[in-house]
Amino acid sequence: MQARWNGQVIASSDDIVTVEGNAYFPPEALEQTCFRPSSHRTVCGWKGEAHYYDVVVDGAVNANAAWTYPEPKEAAQQIQGRVAFWKGVTVA
Repeated sequence: MQARWNGQVIASSDDIVTVEGNAYFPPEALEQTCFRPSSHRTVCGWKGEAHYYDVVVDGAVNANAAWTYPEPKEAAQQIQGRVAFWKGVTVA
């Protein structure tokens, strides 16, 4: 699978874990230059606290378009450290 935004592949991997319809990529699948940490956080009742990244391509910023669960609750251990996308990022 690949994640694309603004015409660029920002992640690519065959090692995908799907949860609630979202494809979670392993961290090594990310094009590191396209990500910068965000201070944004959200909480899911069964997964835990999500941390976000801004996606940056050619100077364009898609704020909080990627998220990860660095320390998920036990029920979501399979996605620990993996990254998923939204906000216009195409995953196929």
